[in-house]
Amino acid sequence: MVKILIVDDSPEALAVARARLLSEPAEILCAQGGLAGLEAAKREKPDLILLDLDMPDVSGLEVCRTLKADPECSLTPIVFLSGSGSTEDIVRGLDLGAVDYVTKPFNGVELRARVRAALRTKRLEDILVEHAHVDPLTGLANRRALMRHLEREWARMQRHGTPLSFVMADIDHFKNINDTYGHGAGDLVLQETAKTITQQCRKTDLAARYGGEEFAVVVADAAASTASCLAERCRQEIESLRIGLRAATITTTASFGVADSIGLTSLDVLIACADKALYEAKKAGRNAVRVHEMVEFVEPNGMPS
Repeated sequence: MVKILIVDDSPEALAVARARLLSEPAEILCAQGGLAGLEAAKREKPDLILLDLDMPDVSGLEVCRTLKADPECSLTPIVFLSGSGSTEDIVRGLDLGAVDYVTKPFNGVELRARVRAALRTKRLEDILVEHAHVDPLTGLANRRALMRHLEREWARMQRHGTPLSFVMADIDHFKNINDTYGHGAGDLVLQETAKTITQQCRKTDLAARYGGEEFAVVVADAAASTASCLAERCRQEIESLRIGLRAATITTTASFGVADSIGLTSLDVLIACADKALYEAKKAGRNAVRVHEMVEFVEPNGMPS
């Protein structure tokens, strides 16, 4: 259900605004004062914030400025509630990123109409953001989304000290599939490979299309030993795929490189280590999992050599 957060220092104004919106199909949350509003916005992640301009502890303008500077809250639409606020303040608020304003005392019909308009815009923006981060062929996260997720997980790893693993995968001899069966068949192989990798991932893992016939998985809170088991499951399942195409049945394999953050100094190094491990898997004969800086190869039977 949609969440609407109302932030005002006046209990009476909160009660009135809430009453005007009770007929809307939304969960209505209230926070009294600017500081409480900031905390509620970060905690509840509302879909829309109705924000009073004039509050004594933290002004609406400052709340808006703070939320727009926070990556997790920056896209949340803000509608200002203006009573004694000046036109200049309203303009400053709109310049800071607010989408609209409503004057007090509230006209219920107008308030509900502006809320619905703001939520429609939010839904469209959400769709655009989602499409901008999804690979259209496979439905996986694209490389842009992958890198943003990796950056967040690297920062979280640095705060909490838990390991982070990165898996890179490459479909073996993919050019031969395109040359033999056509690019339509290649697209089908990419889609089935993506589906297979996703099925082996935990809910906390992120599978992505890295580019071309390459895929990647971000494995949070796990060392390379755990991530290599995931990679091996993926390898086995991909090897067992039988993809029907008219009179032909296509089979394929994939190679995997795994690295974790333990002892590494940067995210770029983590990616480079996984890429190097993938190269070693290819050099070893393909259809294999290679873990960076470990002696053991994971053989096709899943046992270290």
